[in-house]
Amino acid sequence: MTTYGSFPGARPRRLRTTPVMRRMVAETRLHPADFILPAFVREGVSEPVPIAAMPGVVQHTRDTLKKAAAEAVEAGISGIMLFGVPEDGKKDAAGTAGTDPDGILQVALRDVRAEVGDELLVMSDLCLDEFTDHGHCGVLDGQGRVDNDATLERYAEMAQVQADAGAHVVGPSGMMDGQIGVIRDALDQIGREDVAILAYTAKYASAFYGPFREAVGSSLKGDRKTYQQDSANARESLRELALDLEEGADMVMVKPAGPYLDILAKVAEASDVPVAAYQISGEYSMIEAAAEKGWIDRDRAILESLTGIKRAGARNILTYWATEVARTLR
Repeated sequence: MTTYGSFPGARPRRLRTTPVMRRMVAETRLHPADFILPAFVREGVSEPVPIAAMPGVVQHTRDTLKKAAAEAVEAGISGIMLFGVPEDGKKDAAGTAGTDPDGILQVALRDVRAEVGDELLVMSDLCLDEFTDHGHCGVLDGQGRVDNDATLERYAEMAQVQADAGAHVVGPSGMMDGQIGVIRDALDQIGREDVAILAYTAKYASAFYGPFREAVGSSLKGDRKTYQQDSANARESLRELALDLEEGADMVMVKPAGPYLDILAKVAEASDVPVAAYQISGEYSMIEAAAEKGWIDRDRAILESLTGIKRAGARNILTYWATEVARTLR
């Protein structure tokens, strides 16, 4: 009897032989529509302000933000998530600039919506931390603790103001218990059933947020460990998911992305709505810094990191490289 072949009998390398072969059998593909661009707009500046800890990212003026939104449309990405940075002196304990119809975030929402219409999903960060003088995501009680239920009242007002300003999607990022239900009810009360909620379902208290605090001019002292999730825990993310879905979340998110791919995979497996992940400032800055020193190949590292996030289960990815990568893919 003739024996064909010899050890090894299985040769998976046959499917890796050429770029075309590897492309054909790729299990995960990135597409411009996967991406959402986080963008910062700063009140009272005439030129974009570079963010030192995030090379290549700026605090936009109103005009340059509109340009960035137009470029995002041209690149084919799906959305832009806006964060407002108020002028010095406009922060207070209740974060009232965040619910002022003429506050920087609401003005920016109107600007971008007028610029791009429905060609780009205009999304809005729904949180108070950029606008409070203490830097927390909610209002404080008499003992200096974040008051969950008093904060929900502020979020309801914020949701309505952002919807009126033109947001297609609101992104509650404060991790207050019950926030999705309260926001859904507040939007429905003003007839804005069309405004979607992207829930920050599993948002962990992370060291990787550091550069973001410069980006939004954070006033935070201390940490947010009493309301953001503990990095040691996985099961509670599924409890948060169940609650957000019950309360009416249209989409859910895991944040950060890279250090929490296991959480992302669990949430993606359990969720019956689209799942997003936020590749946050620290993830961005580490790659940029290592590339600047010549330690890694920047472009390959960016694509590899994003592919890993999508492979883990993210349908959409918030990343500061959104427009750049979308252009490359196209």
